[in-house]
Amino acid sequence: MKRALVTLPLLLGACAQTADLEPAAGETLPPAPYGAEEPLDAEELLELDPQAAPERSVELRRESEEREDDPFDLPPEI
Repeated sequence: MKRALVTLPLLLGACAQTADLEPAAGETLPPAPYGAEEPLDAEELLELDPQAAPERSVELRRESEEREDDPFDLPPEI
């Protein structure tokens, strides 16, 4: 019984919203960016620019590779 009480809120919280996003009642979307003819819709406003979410590099270092000397890897000052 106790497990069901914990599981139920988790299941309800996992329900996905399928309706389009709309501004709250009495609110409007931000004005159009400079140079744009019409304001962005909610989906466009939620897109991340490349600096906010850069792509991961697939180049990985292997432990067996010899690493270059790092001139900034200095011992701590005492």
